[in-house]
Amino acid sequence: MIEFKNVSFQYNGNSQKALDDVSFQVHNEEWVSILGHNGSGKSTIAKLMIGLLAANSGQILYDDMILTEESVDQIRSRVGIVFQNPDNQFVGYNVKYDLAFGLENHQIPRDEMLKRIDEFSKKVDMQEYLDREPQTLSGGQKQRVAIAGILAMNCDIVILDEATSMLDPEGNKEIIELIIELKEKYHKTIITITHDLSLANKSDRLIVLKDGKVVEEGIPSEVFKKREILQSSNLDVPFGLRFYSMAKENEILKQDTKLMEALWEYHLKK
Repeated sequence: MIEFKNVSFQYNGNSQKALDDVSFQVHNEEWVSILGHNGSGKSTIAKLMIGLLAANSGQILYDDMILTEESVDQIRSRVGIVFQNPDNQFVGYNVKYDLAFGLENHQIPRDEMLKRIDEFSKKVDMQEYLDREPQTLSGGQKQRVAIAGILAMNCDIVILDEATSMLDPEGNKEIIELIIELKEKYHKTIITITHDLSLANKSDRLIVLKDGKVVEEGIPSEVFKKREILQSSNLDVPFGLRFYSMAKENEILKQDTKLMEALWEYHLKK
């Protein structure tokens, strides 16, 4: 389990805290989406989780181990992150070398390294692209390579920081399907940092941030009913939810229980 306990953080030169007394938990094998507008603090959370930043106050724990300078390397071995811009993730001249990079740094024997590259490139359907240069891949394919690298390193926690925001609809669909597979088939803990409510709708639980504070937390079906909170947090309410809310405000339509239930189910499937 990952736990934030009263965590605060302020960037140098800023008068306002990026995170202000933030507390939440992410349970093992759970998919949690952290939502918020630009500047809400959600990407700061991702950087704190992997030790790129150090909290000014409070504690971050992984299964009761406090994240410190002494424990950060041990914790990082458990956590993989996929960034917003897939081009920033590549260090190799081709896909195979990129997957090998992290394994080489951890001094994995060559035979084992080649075995893992073969195994995990197949798991993300990228085995046919091992000799391809990164710039020839689509956005969705680049994200798949990044996820293959996380799997090869045997990370049990996957953080996706706005990883679908630069993808086209097909690439976005591919990554969502892969996230679901990572959770259900490979039992990974998934944390998606996003402002996309359509993506967040598929997760187990939501944490909504506004101005560095947690303003709402719960399962999507409950959080999405609180439209005012989402709008005040500058989050784009999905079409299905907007349609449901409009019908609910109509005195005649809201009396039709079956219609309202059907609209809500339509929203949940989107």
